[in-house]
Parts: sequence; structure tokens; C-alpha cells
Amino acid sequence: MKKFFGKIKAWFVRHKPTKRRLIQVYAALLYNANIKGFFNGQIYKGNTKKLCVPGLNCYSCPGAVGACPLGSLQNALSASGTRTPAYIFGIIILFGLLLGRTICGFLCPIGLGQELLYKIKTPKLKKSKVTRVLSYLKYVLLVALVVIVPLVFAVPGFCEYICPAGTFEGGVGLLSNSENEGLLAILGPLFTWKFMLLVLIVVASIFIFRAFCRFLCPLGALYGFFCRIAMLGVKIDKNKCTDCGLCIGVCKMDTKRVGDHECIQCGACISVCPAKAISWKGSNLFVRNNDTDAPVSQEIKPLTGMVKPAETSENTTTEVRDD
Repeated sequence: MKKFFGKIKAWFVRHKPTKRRLIQVYAALLYNANIKGFFNGQIYKGNTKKLCVPGLNCYSCPGAVGACPLGSLQNALSASGTRTPAYIFGIIILFGLLLGRTICGFLCPIGLGQELLYKIKTPKLKKSKVTRVLSYLKYVLLVALVVIVPLVFAVPGFCEYICPAGTFEGGVGLLSNSENEGLLAILGPLFTWKFMLLVLIVVASIFIFRAFCRFLCPLGALYGFFCRIAMLGVKIDKNKCTDCGLCIGVCKMDTKRVGDHECIQCGACISVCPAKAISWKGSNLFVRNNDTDAPVSQEIKPLTGMVKPAETSENTTTEVRDD
């Protein structure tokens, strides 16, 4: 009996959530703390809705207590005319300077949802030159739908035609409530398109790590510009680095080097570095020591020779636990 309970305890120890996962869950709950909205089907419009949360979270979600920075930016540009929407630009710059894409790795509910979908046991599509090229699509969407369409046509292009957060949290979240049955009659081809796109993204996320974040999310593209100068994130000591390539090999994003614009600052690379060259920048302010996102897999071994990270990223399949 003692052995039986010992096995149960060991299972829970192996599967307990990491600190990063807990932070992701807490952030999602905090963004959507208006619990009564899920019961009455009404959008919260209190004073906190004037403030932006860091991650992607639809304003129209019944539980949302804050505004989405991406939606706010598009709406501000649509209504700006000849005026510069200084408030929303200031908020995004502040988030970027403080956290950069750490927001993607720790504070985005959409990122959390994709990571949970990816845990479903199926064959996975590994990163490659193709996924790396596709990762630049989000920058095209940033310019075209987040900037040009709102300025020229006064329409929040990404929210209107693409955003899966809006479709799921706002659309499905509201329509699933019996109080909003009347809204079903006004649905048209646009919602059908967005719902089909949502389904496609959900299915893709089962086979591709963070498919939406990597290929389609303009907010991640925006925060990517701040990766090098953000106060919090991962950094590499080039004097200690041996170019073994383990950091890029273990990373599931389309990174070329630690801390670049595709890095979501999850910290998984810290624990696999044999030279201890990777650490948290800003750790004295935000985190203690060099706590990593996950324990190191026992199967990880340094690569022989001096291999450049870019060459290793497509051949190394070593992974660490990221739950």
C-alpha cells in the first residue's frame, strides 16, 4: 500500500504545473475576472475597461475586465484622423520596454490555450525553414490590418477579419449564453469565415507549437521589437557560450538565437545550457535566481563540435517539459 501511494505521489510530482504555467493561468483568470458576465451574457463596461491588459484578450469577452492592446490600437488609429493616439502607443511602449515578449510566454491567455492544445498526444510538426519563413507573416498582418486598414478605411482590420480571440471569447462567449439568442439571427458570412479560421487555428495548434503566435499574431510582432531592450527576458553571456546549439534545439519557436524577436522568453533554454551562459535579465527586480520554466530532460546531451545555433535548430528534437 505504501508503494502504491508512493507511485501516486510521484505521478503528481512529475505532472505538477510549473511556475510559468501557474502565472499563465492566474493572468487568464485576472483578465477575465468579471465572472457574472458569463452568467448574464453582458459585456463589462466599468472603469477598468479604459485600461489595457498586456496580452491578447478580447474586449467583448463577457468576463473581460480590461481592454485588448491590439484592439485598442486599431480603434485609436481608426478614430485618430490627423491626431496621434498617444495613450495607446504609450501603453504598448511601456509594456514592451518592461516585459517585451515575456508577455507572450507568461501573460497571454491565447498562448496558454495553444500550449494546452499542443499537449494532446499526436505527431508534431517540427520547426523548419518553412515555419521560419511563415513566422514573418505576422509582421505583414501588423502593417496591413493593424495599421493601414484602420488608417485608410477606419476599420479595425485584424479584429474584424482575423482575430481568433475575438471569435472565441467575444463571439462564442456571448452567443453561448441563452440571453443572447437574438444575436444568432444577425450572423453572416464574416462570422462564418472567422469561425472557420478559429477552427483551423485550434486544429493547427494541436500539431504545431503556438501556431497562431508564430504565424499570425501582430501583438507578438509588436512586442518582438522590444526583445533586445526589454527589462525582463533571457540573455546570453557570449563569453561563456560555446555555440553548442542546445538552446535553439530545445526552443519550439522559430528563433535563430536566444532572445531574438521570435523568442517568447519562456526560459526553457536556461536549464539546457551546459555552460550556464543563459540567465534572466532583470532578475534582481522580477525573479529570484535563475528559476527555469522546466526541469532538464535526462536525455539531453551536448552536441559534439562547435555547431552554429542556426544549423542545429532544424535537426535537434530534444525537448523539455513545458507544462
